[in-house]
Amino acid sequence: MSQRIGEQRAAGFWPLAFVFAAFVLFLYGPMITIFVLSFQGPEGGLTFPLRGVSLHWFHKLAEGLGTVDIGAAFRRSLMLGTVVMVFTVVLSVLAGLAFRKRLKGGDAVFFVTVASLIMPSIIVSLGIGLQFRLLDTGIKDALAAMDATGTLENYGTALGLLTSALGAHLTWTLPFGLLIMFAVFNRFNPAYEEAARDLGATPWQAFRHVVLPLIGPSVVGIGMFGFTLSWDEIARTSQAIGDVNTLPLELQGLTSTVTTPSIYALGTVTTVVSFAVIGIALGAAAMLRRRSAKRA
Repeated sequence: MSQRIGEQRAAGFWPLAFVFAAFVLFLYGPMITIFVLSFQGPEGGLTFPLRGVSLHWFHKLAEGLGTVDIGAAFRRSLMLGTVVMVFTVVLSVLAGLAFRKRLKGGDAVFFVTVASLIMPSIIVSLGIGLQFRLLDTGIKDALAAMDATGTLENYGTALGLLTSALGAHLTWTLPFGLLIMFAVFNRFNPAYEEAARDLGATPWQAFRHVVLPLIGPSVVGIGMFGFTLSWDEIARTSQAIGDVNTLPLELQGLTSTVTTPSIYALGTVTTVVSFAVIGIALGAAAMLRRRSAKRA
């Protein structure tokens, strides 16, 4: 209920309001600062005061930053984030459906899956990198034993964007997807599904026309989590991606070599992509809710 006219606020309101405002400023202040500084004029530097307003540094970013191919790194991150999002959504939904029934060993599978959340990210990355290097050794030994000289000479490494890096990112995104789906199905009323089955629907039809529309907004949210968590991941990627870099890794390397607001322009672009994904996810979730309400 809104504050009534003449009614005094509680004694702790203003101290708590100050703490909240300070928290919001601490959380979003750096991002706003980067946004502002990225629009500096040609004579602008890395600090305030702002010297003019222009898109000069975005044009410089489009031209490239030295020897770093920002466009290729952007496409790699976009592709990896999309694949991670798809895997996270599909595996989380399937796991949520499976865990609706009591599974033998299900508790162990669940705790093993979410255990990666409490492991230091760099340790997970090192472990995955080591596993794939051991795999490389095994493959090379097998090729040598089969006397496949040509294949052995052309073989590089199993480390790559859609192998080890994909696995590393899934150790980060899947636990969140699973936790969301478990929470959704925990409060899901199976009566709707049973009614569809009583009316002659097959299991697939019941899932497609009843279950999926009801859990649709949550599925969209899982997709958003999957993409955004992958999009800006550094630690789990660093030791598990092989000889290429994603955009966050390139950005991390550029912080020590680029001394112009171009680095801020790159930060602005990556943040805009994240906000665009969040906006699309929220719009899709709202559309699914409206469709479900109309059907009801």
